[in-house]
Amino acid sequence: MMEEHQHVRKGVMAAHDGMIAPPRKMFRKKKSVLPDLNVMVNGIVKGSVKELAKAITFIESNADDHYKYGQDLLQKLLPYTGNAIRIGITGVPGAGKSTFIESFGMRLCDAGHRVAVLTIDPSSSISGGSILGDKTRMEQLAKHPNAFIRPSPSGGTLGGVHRKTRETLALCEAAGFDVILIETVGVGQSEFIVRSMVDFFMLLALTGAGDELQGMKKGIMEMVDAVVVNKADGTNKSLAEKTKREYNQILHFLQPATKGWESKAYTCSALKNEGIDTIWTMMKEFRDVTEKSGVLIERRRYQTKEWLHTLIMEKLKNHFYRHPYVKEQIGQLEQDAMNGDIPPSQAAEQLFKQVYGTE
Repeated sequence: MMEEHQHVRKGVMAAHDGMIAPPRKMFRKKKSVLPDLNVMVNGIVKGSVKELAKAITFIESNADDHYKYGQDLLQKLLPYTGNAIRIGITGVPGAGKSTFIESFGMRLCDAGHRVAVLTIDPSSSISGGSILGDKTRMEQLAKHPNAFIRPSPSGGTLGGVHRKTRETLALCEAAGFDVILIETVGVGQSEFIVRSMVDFFMLLALTGAGDELQGMKKGIMEMVDAVVVNKADGTNKSLAEKTKREYNQILHFLQPATKGWESKAYTCSALKNEGIDTIWTMMKEFRDVTEKSGVLIERRRYQTKEWLHTLIMEKLKNHFYRHPYVKEQIGQLEQDAMNGDIPPSQAAEQLFKQVYGTE
């Protein structure tokens, strides 16, 4: 019987059992290399959607190096911004915002305009990602070469949306998009934020406005430059006309949202592409009127000032909560306040005194 050959694999030395481990290279995360700033700027100015998407990712990132890169990029691109008409669109769920935006956007894209759609989505509390999935809701528009769709997940903070959406809007203008549409989810404070960053603000409404008008906040109605009653087709058409008249009666007694412009109600059918041209003509008239009167320039100047103060508030908040003393003490002070051992005002004063030396 032949003796079997045995192969013994050499062992690996380790630092246990008194052995000395051989020197080994430790795994190190590869440092991210940021794209050349000038190359990125040139790509965006030439209308590259690929470079634009990359730039927005840097703007939205919370990483320090990405944030700084995004701000440097924005600084270089500011001279190329401000040439688009900025349109905000809100409406109750079911009003057909996505259908309207797709129909409206396709009409403009086919006419040679470049349209960017920015949507403020609620974020999933589990994944942090946006819920609405806009490219699946506007499939036809998403495929058009003249269109760009980008959701802005809120991440639970509307202040973050304000900064990121404003900066994304500026990047889209620098990339040559001449019509910017910003869609809100139609709930709460998001309408006020969008109003503060657009030229023209529109409410998309449904027919049968009786109950809807009862629940409509006066504040929302005072912000809009037009109300558009959607789904005005088939047997619903006469009801849509009636709803339009009801809205016009309300708008007549309210303070106009824009000086020198009378807010009115209109009807359309986004599904059948009816009334879309009328709405676009009305928006162009709004742009002409406000440009000639100087109202548009003044509105944008005020919005820029508001943007500055929003950034200051965001920066102060981040600086405060990142302070070592606050991170160390906030949990205990929260418990003390909830247990009634200390008034919340006193807890806040204690934190401010340590961080800023003032009460």
